[in-house]
Amino acid sequence: MSTLIDSRTGVNSTTPEILEPPTERPKHVRFATIPPVRMSGAGRSLPERAPQLRDRPAPPRSRAIGGRDRMRRVIALVALAAVLAAGAAMALSAAGAPVSTAAGAAGGLTVPVAITVTVFLLAVWAWTATRLDDTLVSLLAALALIATGVLPVDTFFASLGDPTIWLLIGAFVIAAGVTSSGLAMRGAAHLLRRARSPRALFHLTTVALTLTAFAVPATSGRAALAIPVFTAVAAVLAGREKLVKALALLFPTVILLSAAASLLGAGAHIITNQLLVAAGGEGFTFLSWLWFGLPVAVISSHLACEIILWRFTDRPDRAGRLRIGLADFERTAPMPVTGPLRADEWRATALLAGVIVLWSTEPLHQLSPALVALLGAVAAVSPVIGCTRLPAAVAKVPWGLLLFLAATLALASALTETGAAVWLSGSALAPLAGLGAGGGIAFILVVIGLSIAAHLLIPSRSARSAAVIPVVIALAPGLGVEPMAAAFASTVAAGFCHTLPSSAKPVAMFADPAAVPGGFAPRDLRRLSIVLAPMMFALVAVCAFWIWPAMGMPLMR
Repeated sequence: MSTLIDSRTGVNSTTPEILEPPTERPKHVRFATIPPVRMSGAGRSLPERAPQLRDRPAPPRSRAIGGRDRMRRVIALVALAAVLAAGAAMALSAAGAPVSTAAGAAGGLTVPVAITVTVFLLAVWAWTATRLDDTLVSLLAALALIATGVLPVDTFFASLGDPTIWLLIGAFVIAAGVTSSGLAMRGAAHLLRRARSPRALFHLTTVALTLTAFAVPATSGRAALAIPVFTAVAAVLAGREKLVKALALLFPTVILLSAAASLLGAGAHIITNQLLVAAGGEGFTFLSWLWFGLPVAVISSHLACEIILWRFTDRPDRAGRLRIGLADFERTAPMPVTGPLRADEWRATALLAGVIVLWSTEPLHQLSPALVALLGAVAAVSPVIGCTRLPAAVAKVPWGLLLFLAATLALASALTETGAAVWLSGSALAPLAGLGAGGGIAFILVVIGLSIAAHLLIPSRSARSAAVIPVVIALAPGLGVEPMAAAFASTVAAGFCHTLPSSAKPVAMFADPAAVPGGFAPRDLRRLSIVLAPMMFALVAVCAFWIWPAMGMPLMR
């Protein structure tokens, strides 16, 4: 019950609080960071209320928020002016240089270099300071390079047929088949029912979410798959609000950190790998990424689990015993989780196991990961052996991500072919050149720190990789650092993006009360980030300097 005061009579009245979510949910939920329309009184929105209430002046906090928004716009405009001024200065300098000097010197500033760097910086500005879609920004950048003659048209269209594009298409079709079969929900139910205490429940949940990194090739897809599991477990924990809030924080946190276990765990991983290949590096295979990424994914996820328990629950909350039965999952699961495996589940199990084995044994059979993914996708939608239908599976493919990846590959090609990456590295190395052997160490620490903090400016993880990794790859050799190790450290560190609901789609999904009732507030994310960010920095630094070199990926040349 809640007490309201009538603004006209001043009489107190009581109205029942609405505790249950609407019975009918919309077909499409946009997990935006804009808060819903505030409800007042008996559920009326502000436009429907009396004119005198609508005309009241904004409270001080609203004016403060408006002031911050204006300040952000001013800063964004100043940054845009700086980028345009720098681009104009580079173009004038390149145009005034002797042709022999500009074209012949390795890493010299030429007009194509000036154009490419300017377009790249404008793309970073748009990803950071505007609400334009990330894919639209990358496509506009590619078109600008084509229009100026820097990027050949054939190179841009060839990026759409890159094997990585087909790898992701196949992986998403396979994931659609596994998800539609109900296998993931059954596996989670049988694992979590073994929990006998809150701490055991949280760590078993961490294990289950980590395993999904090998079944669903996107953090947002894994979050959507995990919401029914959270709903079932939260129902068992009814009345224990701190545990429910901590569990709501655990799900997106582990989904984001455990993605480092798999090359297909996030689109940013694919972008990093392709940028390494485009720069002439070796790149990662599915097995090599698993070898280096799985340990840090497991360690960071379980450390985050303990941090959440420590920060958001008390000793009495963690005390006592739990009993979660399969019937608790049956109430929310779209398919039965008890009884023998159905035919679709058997086929999904065989399909997923076969694809992972083929990806992991690539050196033995020499089949490319893209071909394996395509074979698995065809099997997943085949009438007799498949577990889904082609139209339904194709609808699950994030075509926007694929277009973003293609445009990013084209932009990386322009950075490499024009010599812009070399020029950028030479210009940026000047402050670190005087550090000698310590320059490489300082560089790695700065890369890790910037990668952890970048989510505050660039909300998209893929856009962060597209903006940061080309510069990391270009700068690393000049400081005696292996580009592969530096890019991997940056990508793993970028898995931390928990400070704001807008920083990552899984966080936004679990922060949305329409999708996850009784979850967490933005201030809870800040409480978590204060401890989790230093932990991630220290863990990635230890791995980069000691653990990964011992496993076969040296940091220094």
